[in-house]
Amino acid sequence: MEQKHHRSEEYEKPKVVEEGIWVAGEAIKKAPKLRGVPTGVEGLDELFFHTVIENGKVVKKPLGGIPEYAVVNLTGVSDTGKSLMVEQYAVKQAERGDVVAFITVESPAPFVTMGLKERATAMGIDFSEIENRIVLIDAASHTSLRDNIPNLLATLAFAIKNYKVRHTVIDSVTGLYEAKEMLARTVVRQLFNFMKKWYQTAIFVSQKRSGHEELSAEAAGGYAVSHIVDCTMVLAKELIMTKSQSALYGKPIGDIVRLFRIDGCRLCGHDTKTHYLEITETGLVKIGEPLGAKRE
Repeated sequence: MEQKHHRSEEYEKPKVVEEGIWVAGEAIKKAPKLRGVPTGVEGLDELFFHTVIENGKVVKKPLGGIPEYAVVNLTGVSDTGKSLMVEQYAVKQAERGDVVAFITVESPAPFVTMGLKERATAMGIDFSEIENRIVLIDAASHTSLRDNIPNLLATLAFAIKNYKVRHTVIDSVTGLYEAKEMLARTVVRQLFNFMKKWYQTAIFVSQKRSGHEELSAEAAGGYAVSHIVDCTMVLAKELIMTKSQSALYGKPIGDIVRLFRIDGCRLCGHDTKTHYLEITETGLVKIGEPLGAKRE
């Protein structure tokens, strides 16, 4: 009798969760309008588009940036320009009058602020005019934030409410499950759901293992990040070692070529070509022509 009673407690009859059912006509009323958020990265904003029907024909229209409220995965091996790109993004949003939460997982907040100031100067922006619109959360210096996701999210929620934050950058998200890659998908899902709940436009930097194919979206923790987020952008670099590479890229042997690709965006249309990427002398990332369209 005791064994039967134990089994009945273990088994729970499946139940219908009616609140989980949406009719599309009702769901669309709750959906935000599709708008672009300028990124501050030259050549990137025009790579996103949406479609409209004009005179019975489907027409592509530039979105003018990443989709608002998107959660974007920015991935690549080291030294491809990921941190530079998110710093440009943060500076651009602050210049536009929005507040950004910058969660720094790799480097302490004062050092990240130095980089932000450099990026602002290179963009022709007076950092003193925007510095109070960038709120840093220093998970690099506080293990209670880096190793405890509930603490991190509670702190971010506090910042969002008190500073009216509209954008969140995490550099890097892989640092939040370092040496715990089995938990990667759980961590990223928690972060993704949080960003949606708080209507954040977010960019997660993810560090790619050097063993992975350069232009694949696979990052540390397998496909945990790219399968959950709304959009993935891949940065890569190649050292030209052969004559065929030299002919392909139009650069001499020994040079480094940097590349960029949007690897899917579920919220809007996007360019699917691989583009040249440049890091300028002043430390800014620029997206260039598609591969094959440029010879130097």
